[in-house]
Amino acid sequence: MNVIVPRFLKTAYRKEPISGFILIAGTVNVVMGGVGQRWSLLSFGMMVIITALVMRWLQIQKAKEIAAEETPRYYLPPSSDRQPLPMLMNEKQRR
Repeated sequence: MNVIVPRFLKTAYRKEPISGFILIAGTVNVVMGGVGQRWSLLSFGMMVIITALVMRWLQIQKAKEIAAEETPRYYLPPSSDRQPLPMLMNEKQRR
């Protein structure tokens, strides 16, 4: 378990640091409220966790919208019969 918890915290924090921090703070509130039988702190921590999860879900949805943008439109059709440009020559080479 000692190996799993730090890995989970690192991955949760590195993806979206703001919502990850809020999620960790809410989890700490829930643990403190549950152990100390402070039901108001426990319920506040649960609300913070739900807020962090909603924030993370909104960020994921926003990232999907950005990735789903349509491809650029090309106004000219691609042509394979394009003639190559002529070779540029220096004035000294022409004479």
